Amino acid sequence: MEFWFSEEQTPNVRFSIRVDRQLYSGKSEFQRIDVFESPEFGRFLTLDGYMMLTEKDEFIYHEMIVHVPMAVHPRVRDVLVIGAGDGGVIRELVRYPEIEHIDMVEIDPLVVEVCKKYLPKTACCLDDPRLSIHYADGLKFVRSPQERYDLIIVDSTDPFGPGEGLFTREFYGNCYKALRADGIMVNQHESPFYAEDAVACQRAHKRIVESFPISKVYQAHIPTYPSGHWLFGFASKKYHPLRDLDDTRWNLRGLHCKYYTTTLHKGAFYIPAYVEELLKDVE
Repeated sequence: MEFWFSEEQTPNVRFSIRVDRQLYSGKSEFQRIDVFESPEFGRFLTLDGYMMLTEKDEFIYHEMIVHVPMAVHPRVRDVLVIGAGDGGVIRELVRYPEIEHIDMVEIDPLVVEVCKKYLPKTACCLDDPRLSIHYADGLKFVRSPQERYDLIIVDSTDPFGPGEGLFTREFYGNCYKALRADGIMVNQHESPFYAEDAVACQRAHKRIVESFPISKVYQAHIPTYPSGHWLFGFASKKYHPLRDLDDTRWNLRGLHCKYYTTTLHKGAFYIPAYVEELLKDVE
C-alpha cells in the first residue's frame, strides 16, 4: 500500500508527495507538527498540514533569504530572526564571522525540539554561541528594541494562524524602528501565482512600502512551495539591493552555495510582468 502526503494549495490544486514513513506527529499549543520521510524529497516538515521545508530543496529558500541582504549590507553585526525554528536561516547566518549576535524569536518551542531531533541538516547550528533563542511572539518582541539591529529576517509561516501578526502594518513599523539607520529587513513574501496567495503578496508589499523608503521584491524557484514561484521582500532604510550589491566583496569570502550567486542575485530582482503589475497596483 502506498502512502501520500497531500497539501491543498488551492481549492482546485493539490500537491502530493509519496511517503515512506511518518517520523513524528504532535500538537503544541499553537499548531500540529509532522515530520515525514519521502523517497524524492527526503525528510520534510509540515505545520497544520502545510509544507514548511524538505531536505531536498530547503537550501534554496534559506540561501536566498540570508545571502541577498548579506551581500548588500557592508557590515552586519547584530541580527534579529523572527521564526526560523527549523534552524536553516541560522545555519546560513553563522557562516559570517563578522556577525556578533543573533536573536532568534520563535513562538513554538516544540518546533525547535522536533527539528533538532528529526531535521539535523537544518538545525545543525542552533548551539552557536552567538545565538540567543527567545520563545516569544515576534509581533510583541519587536515592539521594544530601538535601532538595535543591522538586519531583520522574517522567516514566518503563512499569513494566518501563528504567523498572521507578522504581516501587519504594526509589525513592519516596529521592524523599521528596531533597525539601525542603514538596516535591512528581508521577509518571505508568499507566491504571486494563485489568486489567494497573490492577495497576501499585495497586502504585505503595501504595508512594507508604507514603512520603508526602499522596498523591492525578488524571486526564487522552490519546487515544493505553491506553484514553485516564490517571492521575498527586501526593505531598507538606505541600501538598494542592486546598486549597493558588492559582488566582489561577497565573492572574495569564498562561501560555497548550492543556489545563490551574485549573478543570480541581480537576476532575481527582474520579476515577471504579471508580478510587476500585481505590486504596482498597491504601490
